[in-house]
Amino acid sequence: MTSMSTKKLNLTVDEVLSTTRAVRRRLDVTRPVPRAVLEECLELALQAPNGANRNEWRWIIVDDPHLIGKLATEYRVAMGIYDDSQTGKPALTDDVPSGGAIVASAYALAEKLHRMPAILIPLMPGRPEGKSLPEQCPMWGSILPAVWSFLLALRERGLGSAWTTVASRREKQIAELLGVPADDYTQVGLFPIAYTIGTEFQKVYRKPVAEVLSYNTF
Repeated sequence: MTSMSTKKLNLTVDEVLSTTRAVRRRLDVTRPVPRAVLEECLELALQAPNGANRNEWRWIIVDDPHLIGKLATEYRVAMGIYDDSQTGKPALTDDVPSGGAIVASAYALAEKLHRMPAILIPLMPGRPEGKSLPEQCPMWGSILPAVWSFLLALRERGLGSAWTTVASRREKQIAELLGVPADDYTQVGLFPIAYTIGTEFQKVYRKPVAEVLSYNTF
């Protein structure tokens, strides 16, 4: 579809894996993102393993400013519902270092989402409702690797995104907006896409491996 000619950061594999961040504040909404770059990243993403190699995903990239504005409206409505549902409950980022900054960055993204150069919405075939774990596992397992590969490809090219899920509260409305057959596909997230303001990202707080790993038993 496209030639692999986009300027890259030439990061090592370990650097890409350890510094691909959820970028919200540092998304440059003033710089256009060429479709060729997005298609290049998607070509790489589609090389990820998927169940039975069926390639049944669908990917919608929205770069029409009018539609982006409508998606941003739905996103903000979803954020409001989220606020209401959390009344009197502990914050999701309690006990997480810099948790307040994470929340602030989420709201900062909501405020400028309508100015994004592009938004990606990946779709997996089928609906998870009512399905057993053995039925759901191949559904999610067939698209999540590809989505993450897409984000890694963005990082290597100086772009960033964030895997946002709050818009799932408005999945029906977004499906209607984009013409998605809501009974046949599941939206797995909403991903704002832009070049990043600066390309230096660092490792961040994670629990030590020793705290989350065990061998042979729980």
